[in-house]
Amino acid sequence: MTSTRIRSLGALSAIALLGTLVAGCSTDESAQAADPTESTSTPEREYDFSAVEPVVEAFLAEHGLDGAGLVVVDEEDGIVGERYFGGFDADRVSLVASASKMVTAGVLVRLADQGLLDLDRPIAEYVDWAAGHHPEITVAQLLSNSSGLVGLLPNPAYGPYVCQFVPTVELEICAASAWSTPADDADIAPPDTEFRYGGVQWQIAGAVAETVSGRTWDELLQEIYVEPCGLESLGYNNHWTQIGDGLSGYPTEFGGDPSRLAPTENPHLEGGLYIDPLDYAELLLLHLRDGRCGDTQILEPESVELMHTDRVGATYGGETQTGTGYGFGWWIDRSGSTRINDPGAYGAVPWLDLGGRFGAYLVLEASAQLGLELAGQLYDPVEAAITAAR
Repeated sequence: MTSTRIRSLGALSAIALLGTLVAGCSTDESAQAADPTESTSTPEREYDFSAVEPVVEAFLAEHGLDGAGLVVVDEEDGIVGERYFGGFDADRVSLVASASKMVTAGVLVRLADQGLLDLDRPIAEYVDWAAGHHPEITVAQLLSNSSGLVGLLPNPAYGPYVCQFVPTVELEICAASAWSTPADDADIAPPDTEFRYGGVQWQIAGAVAETVSGRTWDELLQEIYVEPCGLESLGYNNHWTQIGDGLSGYPTEFGGDPSRLAPTENPHLEGGLYIDPLDYAELLLLHLRDGRCGDTQILEPESVELMHTDRVGATYGGETQTGTGYGFGWWIDRSGSTRINDPGAYGAVPWLDLGGRFGAYLVLEASAQLGLELAGQLYDPVEAAITAAR
């Protein structure tokens, strides 16, 4: 069963869809003057995403899933379609696991745009606790999983870095202890020689952000994303050991309610984001609109392009586990497609088509395998609907 809802979200107004995932349209020439950078404007073109409905419904039935959400965005028209299935709706807040990474990376890139750090200079130049250890590691290496520190795979419970999953410590204390411990010496690779996905390197990046800005992670989120983009649901926590078995499957005890998680000063920065579908869609629009949310230039256009560039391939000819490239929080297709994505372990799959200037956010509360499988079935019908509307 499918459902739709109208939702007002600060400067954002979601489009109600009746029976199909169709955005409101206007053929009146006077509507041509509407500001295309505002997601509140009524799209001038008709978008019909009805072809996605049977695909999603069949997939949910086949795998016994409770529901899903899909929001589609266009660079010019903003949010052009939203559809919710089963128990999902526009206000459902979900934990998105590694779909956090592009959001986290954006905070560091913003600080670089402000001149508070240089992504390619050693972080030991910026933080006292980094002095004397790993003198060559940079923020760019941390954000591209290329620092040489031990990654999340194949052992997420790697002993010297276990503080990344502990909500009762402080972010900088965790980062400093992982940075300086001699217990990982035999397992570290030289930076920019291996792709090692995830891990404590993302906590270290977050601690650098707090140190150079003089603000907490939450304060940075408010300043960079929440206020200029009119978001209401975005937040980070360190949920992995707080509720359910968050390391092996979606913690259903979360129930879309962040208040079930104890506040923490150690947010899990590669996988602790929680957010609702429309707020995540606004973040995708930021990337499509060269770093702008509304009238605010959050990231410089060249910085957005940098995030979308295969740094792993360009810098050291690196190979990821999936054969794709990797930028700052984004997996980059090396097959010639202009599609990039940032999927998470729980089945959230945001993607952008940089050539077509559109994107989508699919959210399940299941597994990475199922999220990627369903996203793979939706790429073509979503693109076809965008192309037809143009």
